Amino acid sequence: MGTEGILDRYRQILPKFIFADTEVVYAGKVVDLLPKISDVIRDLADKGLQQAILLPSAHTGQEIPYTIQRTAHLSEFLSTGDGRELSFEQLPFGQPLFILYSSGTSGKPKCIVHSAGGVLMQTKKDLQIGLGLGPQDTYFQYTTTGWMMWTFMLTGMACGARIILYDGSPFHPDLRTYLKFIDEQGVSVLGTSPRFLAEIVGRGLKPLEIGSFEALRVLGCTGAVLTPPMFEWAQKAFGGDRLHLISTSGGTDVCGSFVTGSASLPVYAGEIQCKTLGMKVEVFDPSGNNIEHTGSPGELVCSRPHPSLPLYFWGDETGEKLREAYFNMYPGGCRVFNDFQGAWLIGDTTLGSGIWRQGDFMIVNPNTKGIMILGRSDGVLNPSGVRFGSGEIYTVMEKFSDVLDDSLCIGQRRPQDLDERVLLFLKMRPGKKFTPKLEKQIKTDIRKALSARHVPKYIFEVEDIPYTVNGKKIEIAVKQIVSGSDLQPSGTVANPESLKLYYKYRDLDKTQAKL
Repeated sequence: MGTEGILDRYRQILPKFIFADTEVVYAGKVVDLLPKISDVIRDLADKGLQQAILLPSAHTGQEIPYTIQRTAHLSEFLSTGDGRELSFEQLPFGQPLFILYSSGTSGKPKCIVHSAGGVLMQTKKDLQIGLGLGPQDTYFQYTTTGWMMWTFMLTGMACGARIILYDGSPFHPDLRTYLKFIDEQGVSVLGTSPRFLAEIVGRGLKPLEIGSFEALRVLGCTGAVLTPPMFEWAQKAFGGDRLHLISTSGGTDVCGSFVTGSASLPVYAGEIQCKTLGMKVEVFDPSGNNIEHTGSPGELVCSRPHPSLPLYFWGDETGEKLREAYFNMYPGGCRVFNDFQGAWLIGDTTLGSGIWRQGDFMIVNPNTKGIMILGRSDGVLNPSGVRFGSGEIYTVMEKFSDVLDDSLCIGQRRPQDLDERVLLFLKMRPGKKFTPKLEKQIKTDIRKALSARHVPKYIFEVEDIPYTVNGKKIEIAVKQIVSGSDLQPSGTVANPESLKLYYKYRDLDKTQAKL
C-alpha cells in the first residue's frame, strides 16, 4: 500500500503509536520502507502521534539511524513501562477488537470497528461449518494482512488447523513454483480468488501437471464473481469430483460471509450453494419486497442481526454514517436488538430501525436454490429499465479468455442523458488485437446468451483495468468517472494511474465512439 493509502486510513483514527518494519522482500527484491515511513510519520506528527517504533529487518542487520523525530526501537519502547508484569484481562464479548477498512474505491475507506467475540464466532462458524475446517486440515488463504481474509487465517488456529503463511509474490520466481508449494505443503483447504484463477488460465498452466494436489479437498473462492466457465475449469484443474469447490460472498463490513457452501448440497457451476448459517439473507426489490421466489435479481439484505455486526465506525459518534451506509434504504423492518453485543440496538435509540443492505446485486435460482451474486448494486446496469449485474457480462466474456486479458463492464449516465448505456472495456493479452470482427462476436454472444438489452452500446480497448490492493475490480469509480464525476482515487487503488484512462470516455458521442 502506498503512502496515501496508509494516510487515508490513519488520518481518520489518529494513532498514538505506529509499529513499522523497515524493509520487505518482495519478488526477490529488498524494498526500503524508510522513505514511506518517514512521510507517514511527518504527516501524523502534529496529529497526536507520540512514537513510531521501528522494527529493524533481519535481512540486513544494519543499524537504522534515527532520522525522524519521535522514533525508537522496540526495545526502548518496551523498557519505558512502569515495571508491572503483563496480565491478561477477561473482556466482554463486545470488546472492540480491531478496525477493518473498506476498500474505499470511491472515497475515503470506512473505519469499521469489530468486536472480539463477534468476529471470532462468525469466522469460526464460516470455517468449521461452511468449509468443514478442522484439526485434520492444513489451511492456506493467500491474502494481504489488510483484507478480511487474514482474519480467517488467524481463526484457522482456533479450529485446530495447521495454517500456512506465504510472504511475498506468488509470481516469484514463477507461478509453477507457487502451485508446487501448495501441493508439497499438503494444503487441504485453499482460499483464492477468481482473479488468481484467471492468472493460472491465462498462463496456460495445468495444476495437475505440476502436482497431484491429493490433499486438496476444498477450494474456496471469494473476492469477486466466479463465473460458470471458471467454475468448471477450476473443478477439473484441481481434482475433479473429489474436490469441493465453494464460492462465497460476504463483506469486510461484517467480517464474514452471507452466502457460502455446504458439503451436503450439490454444486452447480456459477452458483453459491446456500445462505450462511445464522444469516437471514433475503432478496429485496427497491420497495422492500422479498422477490427471492421469483428468480428476479434484487438487493442482498440481511433482515435479522448476527454476531459480527460492526460496533461502529471510528469517529462516527452519532452513528449517522453507519446508518447511511447500511440501514437507510430499507427503514423500519428490523426491530430486534443484538443480544450478542449490546453496544447498539437495531430498531432502538442508536441506529434506528432498518434492514441491513449489503450493496450486492443477487439472484436465487428457483430450481436449484443456488445463489448468484451479480456484482455491486451501486454499479447495477440499468439500460431502458432492464436491471442486471456486470457479472452476467463477465460470464459471457470468459469464453474469450484466450484473447482477452481482462474486461470491465459499467453503466454510463451523464446529467444530459435520458437513459443509461452500457460500456465494455477490454484489456487485450500481449500480442492479441482488438478487431471489428472480435467486437461483433462479443456482441453476438452476449445477445445470444442474455438479451439484446444486455449488449454494450460501445466496446473499447484500454491499456489497464483498475483494481484494489486486494485484487478486486473497481467498477463504481469508473462508472462515476465516465458519468461526469471528477473522482480523486483513494490510496486503496493498486494501479491509480489506470483511472486516468477513462476520463476521455465521459464525452462520448456518435462521432467519437470509434475504436
